[in-house]
Amino acid sequence: MLEHEGAVTTALPALAGFGRELRAAGLAVGTGQVLSFCRGLACLDPADLRDVYWSGRACLVSRHDDVPAYDAVFAGYFLGGVGPTIVFAGGGEPPAQLGRGGLELSVPAIGRERVPSADDTGDVASDIEVLRDKDFADCGPDELEAIGRLMAGLVLATPLRRTRRTERARRGVRPDLRRALRDQVRRGAPVVPLAWRRHRVRPRRLVLLLDVSGSMASYSRALLQFAYAVAHGPARVEVFCFGTRLTRVSGALARRDPDEALREAAETVVDWEGGTRIGDSVREYLRAWAWRGSCRGAVVVLCSDGLERGDPELLAAAMARLTRLAYRVIWVNPLKTGPAYQPTTRGMRAALPHVDLLVSGHNLASLVNLGTVLEELG
Repeated sequence: MLEHEGAVTTALPALAGFGRELRAAGLAVGTGQVLSFCRGLACLDPADLRDVYWSGRACLVSRHDDVPAYDAVFAGYFLGGVGPTIVFAGGGEPPAQLGRGGLELSVPAIGRERVPSADDTGDVASDIEVLRDKDFADCGPDELEAIGRLMAGLVLATPLRRTRRTERARRGVRPDLRRALRDQVRRGAPVVPLAWRRHRVRPRRLVLLLDVSGSMASYSRALLQFAYAVAHGPARVEVFCFGTRLTRVSGALARRDPDEALREAAETVVDWEGGTRIGDSVREYLRAWAWRGSCRGAVVVLCSDGLERGDPELLAAAMARLTRLAYRVIWVNPLKTGPAYQPTTRGMRAALPHVDLLVSGHNLASLVNLGTVLEELG
């Protein structure tokens, strides 16, 4: 049943204009694809930017190489050029006129009492830029909620890895003798073109280890919102929280409703805002989960301020083993707000020799930059 057919009919000029913008950017978008895009939105929620994004990406993008161009056009057309990495989604707020052609899209209220009109698009974009650069520790509950909606659809692309499985290919690393024999029997010809196979490639798994101890209280909620957004993207993601012990929250974050997912994840972690034992938690992850294949060859992102209360030598040994198993280990520290930061805590000094990259994670812009860092790893 087409629940939103009326809303899509009203927004047809805007959706058609989006198709024209994609064609102007060099994408091969036909009229039939635009019609499929509109029909798909009629079955979804056109007021949810996540549905608009993924419906357009499924219907209007024919090649994987066109995805970056699609993201850039989407950001410029619907979001006023906020950036191609972030894709907004409605978070239950009243719809506001944003974009072109009268298309109604949900945008965060950002603490304002009235719903912005089409004339206020510039103000909304300005508020978004402020939230992008504002430290999570300085944000109020309403601003953190708005940031959570801005994170929705944040896509982190991990490097590709070659698998043992193979697939058909015009050119490959080895001949496909079985296929060649079948073709020869089927055609009855003395000579048939030689078939080839190549190794399949797939994105590396992403593992998020989030510090939710008392010293990270100002950043825990934002980082959990970040994990929820990434877990609902295309990457294979495993999420763990730790304070004095390790807790897997991937199942809780798999819920579609973000509020329920974050609530269940917070209830699952029994040591929320407790002590900090990074070394014990990393060692527990290696003992309980590394042998299941979630660590070997994966990109591990550890989010913590490094204020270790346990044995730093235990942390160093655990990080050394983690580095040997993982493809890359990235430490996201919210205290690293600028180039003047020095890792002086004993936890950071112990872990830093075994970390491939140390990046900041104090605001939304730094988390968006993390996506760029992951793309450059390959």
